[in-house]
Amino acid sequence: MRFIVALTGASGAIYALRLLEKLVAARHHVDVVLSEPACVSLAAETDIKLSTHHLDFEKLCPHGAEFLTAHNPRDIGATIASGSVRHDGMIVVPCSMGTLGRIAHGLSDDLISRAADVTLKERRKLILVTREMPLSLLHLKNMVSITEAGALVFHACPHFYHRPQSVEEVADTVVDRVLDHLGVETDTRRWKE
Repeated sequence: MRFIVALTGASGAIYALRLLEKLVAARHHVDVVLSEPACVSLAAETDIKLSTHHLDFEKLCPHGAEFLTAHNPRDIGATIASGSVRHDGMIVVPCSMGTLGRIAHGLSDDLISRAADVTLKERRKLILVTREMPLSLLHLKNMVSITEAGALVFHACPHFYHRPQSVEEVADTVVDRVLDHLGVETDTRRWKE
């Protein structure tokens, strides 16, 4: 399978890192786009220092970098900006409220919002893993608009009924739900299992 994973500047880089790790472990091809603010958030939340001009996939995803293709967020002519390029879903993780708003209103001013726009118009799966609180009325209206357009909003709300023992296990409760919706097998523990 082939997926697009876009990272924005919202907090929650761990969700993106865990998602990439699980997708490449299952040997899926992933087109990756990082916004410039995503690079800032990655550096603040992890030891990963990247630039949109040079993505070192060994840092981003040490096991499976060969399954990743990098795209510059300003390259509006990249393959994933075209509806003729087939993929099995796009995930914006973490998704900032600014990115949510641009996608919800069709403002394709960078590769992330253009690829999301194309994903919607081609009726492919678009998942936005939002990260912000509290939510303003504008945020909520944008979530309604994007849901009406066909996307899925996954507000990053981990669960704790399996008593996770690490930050990674907490993050995986969100990531595994995303993978479920993409049709990717996971070893997630389910309710009452």
